[in-house]
Amino acid sequence: MKFSEQWLREWVNPQIDTQELMDQITMAGLEVDGFEPVAGQFSGVIVGEVQSVQPHPDADKLRVCQVSDGSSEVQVVCGAPNVREGMKVPFAVVGAVLPGDFKIKKAKLRGQPSEGMLCSESELGLSENHDGLMELPADAPVGKDVADYLKLNDVTIDVDLTPNRADCLSIKGIAREVGVLNSMLFNSPAIEPVESVHSEVPDIRVEAPAGCPRYLGRILRNVNLQAESPLWMQEKLRRSGIRSIDAAVDVTNYVMLELGQPMHAFDRDEIHGGIVVRMARIGEKLVLLDGQEVELTQGTLVIADHEKPIAIAGVMGGEHSGVSPKTRDLVLESAYFDPITLAGKARHYGLHTDASHRFERGVDYKLARDAMERATSLLMDIVGGEPGEIVEVASDEDMPRDRVVDLRAGRLNDVLGMEIDRTTVEEILTRLGLRVEKLLKNGWRVSVPSFRPDISIEEDLIEEVGRIYGYNNLPVTEPNGSLGLRPEEEAVRPVSAIRNFFVDHGYQEAVTYSFVDPKVQQLVDPDRQGIALANPISSDLSVMRTSLWSGLLKTVAYNQNRQQPRIRLFETGLRFLQEGERIDQQPMLAGVVVGNQFPENWANGRRTADFFDVKGDLESLFRLLGIEIRFVGSQHPALHPGQTAELMRDGEHVGWLGTLHPQVQKNLELNGTILMFELFLNSIVTGYVPNFKEISKFPEVRRDLAIIIGSEVAFADVERVARKHAGEQLTALRAFDVYEGESLGEGNRSLALSLFWQHPERTLNEDEVHSLFNGVIDALKEELGATLRS
Repeated sequence: MKFSEQWLREWVNPQIDTQELMDQITMAGLEVDGFEPVAGQFSGVIVGEVQSVQPHPDADKLRVCQVSDGSSEVQVVCGAPNVREGMKVPFAVVGAVLPGDFKIKKAKLRGQPSEGMLCSESELGLSENHDGLMELPADAPVGKDVADYLKLNDVTIDVDLTPNRADCLSIKGIAREVGVLNSMLFNSPAIEPVESVHSEVPDIRVEAPAGCPRYLGRILRNVNLQAESPLWMQEKLRRSGIRSIDAAVDVTNYVMLELGQPMHAFDRDEIHGGIVVRMARIGEKLVLLDGQEVELTQGTLVIADHEKPIAIAGVMGGEHSGVSPKTRDLVLESAYFDPITLAGKARHYGLHTDASHRFERGVDYKLARDAMERATSLLMDIVGGEPGEIVEVASDEDMPRDRVVDLRAGRLNDVLGMEIDRTTVEEILTRLGLRVEKLLKNGWRVSVPSFRPDISIEEDLIEEVGRIYGYNNLPVTEPNGSLGLRPEEEAVRPVSAIRNFFVDHGYQEAVTYSFVDPKVQQLVDPDRQGIALANPISSDLSVMRTSLWSGLLKTVAYNQNRQQPRIRLFETGLRFLQEGERIDQQPMLAGVVVGNQFPENWANGRRTADFFDVKGDLESLFRLLGIEIRFVGSQHPALHPGQTAELMRDGEHVGWLGTLHPQVQKNLELNGTILMFELFLNSIVTGYVPNFKEISKFPEVRRDLAIIIGSEVAFADVERVARKHAGEQLTALRAFDVYEGESLGEGNRSLALSLFWQHPERTLNEDEVHSLFNGVIDALKEELGATLRS
């Protein structure tokens, strides 16, 4: 919210300087984001009157002007296209200094003497407009200092309001706050009903009362929109960051800034039949005032006539029904729109307007009629016209309810840390516009005004008392309490341990966006539909990720495009799945490996990392976590057939490991072998609790075994069967040789195993070991079809 300090001081004028005023507003919870002078620094610029204008004898685009400074006439050469006889303009006399330390001297322009300079708005630092001279009102006193005449000793203050303080999105709201902080009353303009002079009224029908509980309309006939807004209004708008357009638009913007009620003016001749407030229908389109054509979606509240939409309610009007210099009859609109109905609608169409900014946060639902009367009065002063009666359509059952909140004195004192006198509390509440309806034994019953929709519970009232009393006046107390340690399950490993593991193994942690390119996501996870964002940053970041691979593969491409051949990345984060009306957020762990297994140096060869290197990293991780995972050959649409493993824990799917599919790799324009994995974090962080076990003092027994088994049988199955039948004293099982050859037959391979037994309390005898060893052999034969290799 930008506003002019002078405009604020017309309402309330405490005896403090600008810096104190800004500090006071900030400490009250309305943070001042910045301030700037309303004009550049200049001197020697007065109101001048152009007495005559003649063509320059030697330049087509220059004019020779005689300019009066109030006491004499001087000649000035000017190139502005709008200079004319009789106009009053800012006149920089000889010796004047303009912004940028530009000094005015006597000069000759193409042979003609020039004593001074006629100025545009940009040359005075008022705006960027340099299309022509700044024209002053006809009654501007010739010879008066322009800075004094325009009251340029002023600053624009920018307040960064939190969304709950919509009541301060107006001069009235800020003035109320400053008045409360300084124990002063503020002066508001008298708003009197404007008497109607004709009986014509707009036909208004509200078909969506939940979205628009109150709608007011009035017809103003025979206006002259060629009349210009007064300079004082243009200046107040400019200093509030709003450009002057025409009288009708300027007045509605002025009322919005002054009172906080957005309004709109329609051209009466462009409204067919009457006004209908309803929800948009499928396929309807509307060309907005900014020239943008939008296709309206269901759920959008619109203002329509009997043929078509003419505005998006609370956001922006349509181009077709907008006012123009030819407009003779106006229809003024002043309404209360439900904030929830309007929330996000402007952003949905790529818009953000002053009106939507206010309506989304909540406008005073009792303000519409006062705003209508104020706008009508201002318009009649500027463009004339004949006002009709105000038509109001309201739905009481959809209107916000007046609120009553109880405030306990004990609770107030406990939260603020001090006891505040009851009279002081009542005075603060009253000055804020809150009405103390009933004095309770232990506090107050407070009626909340319509302009404070943010106050609904006791804590809101406590905050109001605290900030007006002054946060600096509250005592400083240190919190005192016992802090117990949070219990942690010993079997659950922290995610930080997983991160540290990968960093120790040469990986780098990546943090990618949760929203990704839908094209990339379709390649890596074609079986799931990503959740589309309503207002994406860009088209390539428009859906929520269903896999962490989408972001990691884009990171790989980014690094390869910058000559990084060896890439080892991991990421922990959420993926987002749509489950009916619910969004399921699942913590995931993913990684990608590209390039050589080891960094290039004199000791390491240039061996490219393969499937088993990454599998080994994951197996080391699982040992750290204390869990058993099986790697089962499978198929995944994003992974290479034959180089894909599904990770299983106790029969449950916990993730994938594999090589990126060649077609996906080609589409993403990636180089080299791309190895990837992705795991469910919640499924792997819980392992076993370590238990102490005494080391046996007795000798260990080893037996070696060579079997011939089908190539399709996984070693994990061999290990599972062997451990199951090897007894409790088995301490280790290792594969030390694998062989495939013609002598074994097609589809077979030889697997050599070492089995180790050790008893904790005695030496195992030969018969015991022989029995266990034979049991393993028999089980491998029976369950996996293995044979002993001779």
